[in-house]
Amino acid sequence: MTQPSRPLADRIRPETLEQFIGQAHLVGAGKPIYQVIKTNRVHSMILWGTPGVGKTTLARIIAHSTGRPFYELSAVSASKDDVRAIVERARRERSGGQRDLFSLNQPAEVKPTPILFLDEIHRFNKAQQDFLLPYIEDGTVVLIGATTENPSFEVIPALLSRAQVFVLEPLSDDDIRLIIRRGMETLGVTVTDEGIDFLTNYAGGDARQSLNLLEATAQLYAPPTSPKREITLERLKDSLQSKHLRYDKQAEEHYNTISAFIKSMRASNVDAALYYLARMVDAGEDPKFIARRMVIFASEDVGVADVNALVVANAVFRAVEVIGYPECQINLAYGAVYLAQAPKSRQSCDAFFRALEDVKERGNLPIPLKLRNAPTQLMKAHGYGSDYQMYDTGDLLPDALRGKRYFEP
Repeated sequence: MTQPSRPLADRIRPETLEQFIGQAHLVGAGKPIYQVIKTNRVHSMILWGTPGVGKTTLARIIAHSTGRPFYELSAVSASKDDVRAIVERARRERSGGQRDLFSLNQPAEVKPTPILFLDEIHRFNKAQQDFLLPYIEDGTVVLIGATTENPSFEVIPALLSRAQVFVLEPLSDDDIRLIIRRGMETLGVTVTDEGIDFLTNYAGGDARQSLNLLEATAQLYAPPTSPKREITLERLKDSLQSKHLRYDKQAEEHYNTISAFIKSMRASNVDAALYYLARMVDAGEDPKFIARRMVIFASEDVGVADVNALVVANAVFRAVEVIGYPECQINLAYGAVYLAQAPKSRQSCDAFFRALEDVKERGNLPIPLKLRNAPTQLMKAHGYGSDYQMYDTGDLLPDALRGKRYFEP
């Protein structure tokens, strides 16, 4: 049986920095990653950016251009054992195995430190990230992590302190057009100007999006046996309609599903909340993203009606962070059921935003003198802190807002 060909995005993946499109602030002459390759001084780094902007490609180019062994793992499925196996292999290959008697007096060849590329590093929990530290410290591997999430929140401080964070920007329309034309050449098809505009807009900064649609359309409407291998706007739209529904973390279905999950909990519909949670879990949604929304929901929608809701939501987030998939789906389910069944009150949330409206509309109104800090005698002489009582029951708002009520118990 013949193996299916690799996806178009993989087939046209650049192999050198000269072929790489986009991220000029990192790969242009004299820029950081250009210098890393030119000087062959590769250090641990985190590549942070949205999907389809070249994180994996850049890691492979760094390894290829500097002659380093390249080991690739995805944090979605990898475990400590997978990391341990790569570390042991890296150590064996660097040591070069047993040396024969004739080479004992010869200096050992110094082999370059291999690169461990960990895609979606934010999916590793704290314990798994801690496990990486000693191997980075002792120089067994250089770590290149890729993430779509803010490393400040998703990567432990000890790991961040040992790696430089590089931010990859969404690809520009001009970048996307260049990549689309490269895909057209590989497929041997032409695309109308309207079609190229559509593919560019459809990408939304993610080159893979447009390449996947281009390839799917070519397979359906412009196969190699077709006399005229031209792809039109109409064919692209037809192909898009015929594609199977898929859950893309950066596309509409992602936001529709989390919206349905939140609204189901708000309506106290436990069954619907569990169903939409199951859809997200089955699609591989980041569990911390779901848990974060639960923490927000606990304050925004449950609020003071159940003071334990925020405690539960925070506990679920912590459990998800430490445990990870697959077991943390049970923690998510528990949190969803608790929050869906909890009484609801938006009083504290709505009250805050009513206060915020006054702040934005009226600016910084003078604070009553009795509430002001009075660290010096001069300030006290001007009335700062005067008449203040520890448990003052009077109106403490600025004069222009006296009598205003934001929170109604």
